[in-house]
Amino acid sequence: MSLAVVFSRAQLGIEAPLVTVEVHLSNGLPSLSIVGLPETAVRESKDRVRGAILNSGFEFPARRITINLAPAELPKEGGHFDLPIALGILAASGQLPGQSLHGYEFVGELALSGELRPARGVIPMALQCRDAGRELVLPAVNGAEAALVQDARIRPAGHLLQVAGHFQEGEPLELQGPAPLPAAPPQPDLAEVRGQARARRALEVAAAGGHSLLMLGPPGTGKSLLASRLPGILPELEEDEALEAAALASVSREGFDARLWRRRPFRAPHHSASAAALVGGGSQPRPGEISLAHQGVLFLDELPEFERRVLEVLREPLESGHILISRAARQARFPARFQLVAAMNPCPCGYWGDPGGRCRCSAEQVQRYRGRLSGPLLDRIDLQVEVPRIAFDELQGDPGEPSAAVRARVVDARARQRARAGELNARLEPRALEVHCALRAEDQALLGQVMERLRLSARSYHRILKVARTIADLEGAAVIGRHHLTEALGYRSLERQPGS
Repeated sequence: MSLAVVFSRAQLGIEAPLVTVEVHLSNGLPSLSIVGLPETAVRESKDRVRGAILNSGFEFPARRITINLAPAELPKEGGHFDLPIALGILAASGQLPGQSLHGYEFVGELALSGELRPARGVIPMALQCRDAGRELVLPAVNGAEAALVQDARIRPAGHLLQVAGHFQEGEPLELQGPAPLPAAPPQPDLAEVRGQARARRALEVAAAGGHSLLMLGPPGTGKSLLASRLPGILPELEEDEALEAAALASVSREGFDARLWRRRPFRAPHHSASAAALVGGGSQPRPGEISLAHQGVLFLDELPEFERRVLEVLREPLESGHILISRAARQARFPARFQLVAAMNPCPCGYWGDPGGRCRCSAEQVQRYRGRLSGPLLDRIDLQVEVPRIAFDELQGDPGEPSAAVRARVVDARARQRARAGELNARLEPRALEVHCALRAEDQALLGQVMERLRLSARSYHRILKVARTIADLEGAAVIGRHHLTEALGYRSLERQPGS
């Protein structure tokens, strides 16, 4: 047989589209050509494959070899096409039974010795291979990672000879069973935060309803400390959520860390990060920080120090929960349903409003500093809370409430929201607010007065209602009361400009 067909997968964002590897042997001068829009690493596979086949004891056919990677318009990148190309050559030259390959998909980079090296992005590949009803053969190093996909049939291998032996009535490749996950590192505990009762309360409300949070206060008051404790009071990821987050990590340059399975991601990029670093990009689009924080927390410390155009890219994914990266040759869509937590100083020196009188900034300087944040971005942040300097006695006081106790209340509140509306309060559509966030007439009048005085937008109105609903859920109340509403209004205090 001079024609062989082998299945593999490409990478396109978080998707893994099917690639059919067609290998044809014909008469003519010995050569090997690869067509189908291969990039450099794929074109170089001809040398790796030749060395791997020869060093594994097979014959490399001295014929004209044409390899077609279909569909032709889909760009192919990475070294993981080595294994299917090598198997296609062996099948086309009659050294392997070609028909037996049809129920499988193959990924893996080959060393010149024939050993299989790890591939990137195997979780999306395993997901779509399972849905296609085929088994996936991949490097042994990736076996445990791919096995996280339930019901996927994964056959790990360490060498080309092992894969060939599976189809030559040799020793079959064993199916990968569920591998024990490595021990997870301990998460920071909220009990380590002393004082800051109001900020702790805001953190709990944000966790319960999936709300965004901005903390404002002088240096050293615990803003970063509080933000790092938020993942510890969030519930663990559900199976489908964990797979989606793991798939994003799998296709990134960092790779997936199995110790963090079911953990909420926590991303904290430096304020020098570019817009592309936040949203993702590149000629071959990769997920950025907002996608790597999907189903978790994106923490932006020193918020005004980020370039304004960088912060503006957050506006769309905060509303839509996804980001579409467009390039001249292709588009990639990444999920980006993250919880934004930000921290900033109140003024350039950091001590505006401090009782010790350390600040020398004028009101104009403070306004200019805060003016680095656009109104539309601030409007999208649900809770805005001040984190003041705490007294020495609070530092010496008893530890705060542990994360486990707070998480229990958060889990209960989220369960109420999902039972009532099917989603978290932060994601309620305006029409759902009329049903689930109705106010008494006197409370509606109070909210109207506050909106007029602070000149709040319609978006702020909706977000106040959502926060009030979350506060009521934490209390187990069926109806939003006056004290729920006034607490929610208190979290919009940063709408007021300094000196007003």
